[in-house]
Amino acid sequence: MADDRPVIGICGGLEQARWGVWDSPSVLTPLAYVQSVQDAGGVALIIPPDPAFGEVPEQVLGLIDGLILAGGSDVDPAMYGAVAHPATSGVAPARDAAEVALAQAAIEHDLPLLGICRGMQVLNVARGGTLIQHLPDVHGHDGHRPNPGSFDGSEHDVRLEDGSLAARANGGEHHSTKQHHHQAVDDVGDGFLVTGWSALDELPEAIELPGRRFVLGVQWHPEVDPDSTLIAAFVAECAAARAGRAT
Repeated sequence: MADDRPVIGICGGLEQARWGVWDSPSVLTPLAYVQSVQDAGGVALIIPPDPAFGEVPEQVLGLIDGLILAGGSDVDPAMYGAVAHPATSGVAPARDAAEVALAQAAIEHDLPLLGICRGMQVLNVARGGTLIQHLPDVHGHDGHRPNPGSFDGSEHDVRLEDGSLAARANGGEHHSTKQHHHQAVDDVGDGFLVTGWSALDELPEAIELPGRRFVLGVQWHPEVDPDSTLIAAFVAECAAARAGRAT
């Protein structure tokens, strides 16, 4: 195996977890994220939240060639100046603050950046955007999360802007996706373009930041989709960035 594989940082969540005789607060990342990065030829590095990221995010960003903001629990509405909806749950302000700081610094330093589900929402909030806290209240259905805790029956198509980063990374303008979310982008963050929409209800499903090497947020879960090309495209971009720095 080559020694120069790109190193992909994956932000870990703060969750209560049980294993063996233990039940303890933990840093948790679903294995699918790690395996999808490894299958694409990258090294996966789990990054726990750290309050120091607000002051020196470059210390950890200097260790990696690209950053994935992974899925997980709801973003704290206080991050975008809103009051919590009754359906908003599982917030972890320490995680939110750390990931927003890393996202802002990654954009500033033009480090390849991919936000998945919650990660897309974090990207939007990091640039001053807001979120819809509970989609059934706005769109009248729960088709984006038909089976909580499972991706079964969650598939639906998205339409991607011709020529966009989202379309290039996903191999075309129409893409079948696996979904699991009840929140979504509302007001779009500064500089972001919406380049993907749900076939169910035209909900924004992809945002990207022109003028950067690779800054993309998607509302679906490519890490659990063996047919998706997105994470492979992201890892390839990280490898190119790594090679460019080496020369």
